[in-house]
Amino acid sequence: MKITEERLSDWVSRGESETQEFKSSTGQRSEAAKAVCAMLNHKGGRVIFGVDGKGRVVGQEVTDKTVSDVAAYLRMIEPPAFPTVERVALSQGREAIVVSIEQGSRRPYTFQGKPYRRLGTTNAAMSREDYNRMLLEQLHAASRWENQSAEGWSVKDLDGEEIVRTVEEAVRRGRSEDPGTRAPTDLLRGLALTKDGALLRAAVMLFARGERLETEYPQCFLKLARFKGRDKTEFVDNRQYHGNAFDLLLRAERFLRDHLPVAGRVVPNLFEREDDPLYPPLALREALANAFCHRDYSIGGGSVGIAIYDDRLEISSSGSLHFGLTVPDLYKPHESLPWNPIIASVFFKRGIIETWGRGTIKMAEMTERAGLPRPEIEEIAGGVVVRFRATRYLPPTRIGHDLADRQREILDVLASNGALRLGEILPLLKAGATERALRDDLNLLRRLKLVGCKGYARGARWHLKREG
Repeated sequence: MKITEERLSDWVSRGESETQEFKSSTGQRSEAAKAVCAMLNHKGGRVIFGVDGKGRVVGQEVTDKTVSDVAAYLRMIEPPAFPTVERVALSQGREAIVVSIEQGSRRPYTFQGKPYRRLGTTNAAMSREDYNRMLLEQLHAASRWENQSAEGWSVKDLDGEEIVRTVEEAVRRGRSEDPGTRAPTDLLRGLALTKDGALLRAAVMLFARGERLETEYPQCFLKLARFKGRDKTEFVDNRQYHGNAFDLLLRAERFLRDHLPVAGRVVPNLFEREDDPLYPPLALREALANAFCHRDYSIGGGSVGIAIYDDRLEISSSGSLHFGLTVPDLYKPHESLPWNPIIASVFFKRGIIETWGRGTIKMAEMTERAGLPRPEIEEIAGGVVVRFRATRYLPPTRIGHDLADRQREILDVLASNGALRLGEILPLLKAGATERALRDDLNLLRRLKLVGCKGYARGARWHLKREG
């Protein structure tokens, strides 16, 4: 569609942005080409010649040579890009020039041998680290860990029942047509898990039996830990497993059920007990699915991990955020760009992933409905961590001192009921205790700065010190 003066004025009225830049004249064509290079490496955009420093469309005298000079600078961008260069007629015989470009399909791009990236309304030199990352992502589209042949592996090394279960679930959910066969070889071909008759590594990661994985694919690894207190000083439980993705996902969910507290409450008018998990199970499942789909399997010592503390739960995976995504981007609608698209596709068909590009948004929505803060996502050395924090009080297992079950129960009682007298606490303890034992426990908890006391003698009320 031809650009009119009215349409151009509308664009200019919106000001400069990460996808739009103004130049007063083609005398700035070198800076304009740098901007085009940066936009190619970002989200695309446009550069408009003929806008003065006050944001007014003033245009300039434009000839065929003017356009040719701009094009000459754009040809200095490597690899070759083909932006659209359009002349826009303005009143009083002047013209503006609009250079438009989509996001580059062959990133990273350079101008005069240097790569640039778009930062807000500026064009910054791209760091070597960012350049190498973008180059890796470009190569990744054609050649990556999951789509390489799994040498020495055959269909008989895979779990045929799991393959059939995956396809039948995909058919049931309407995410795949019934192939009319249950032969594993045919099903794997339909799931894009073979190439020229050979199994891909993605097939091994998804369906392999466990015997060979530990030695040949040690990265098919899951680490599970429940710690005492709020740091890694001491374990309550520590487990490690090698297995295919579905087996590891099942083990992870069992571990969460074993170790996460579940509060019970009676539903009004129904007189039925309703479980109230500390963290929304579907949010945890989404985080786990993302970890398996987006992690970097080329890291031989990599893994997916779950760490449960008294005040938080962390799900970690090897690798980093890719394709220029930042943590803030993950909480906004964004294109789904899984690092392992074949694995992600099978997870989607199986129903483990419900929607594309909304995983982190869904987690935030579910935790918000549960009265929890949205999950924190952090890039650490060699990995990504998704952190869920509890707002409900969790009695600690260790605060510079090992706590007995009854002492933790006392904290839980105070958290649920507020300040109580000694005689009011006693009947609420399931473990039972003498008055003297209860007083000893409370004095210990007070020394640990976990509880406080107001009043004297039998009128004293004990309360929780949440800051402890």
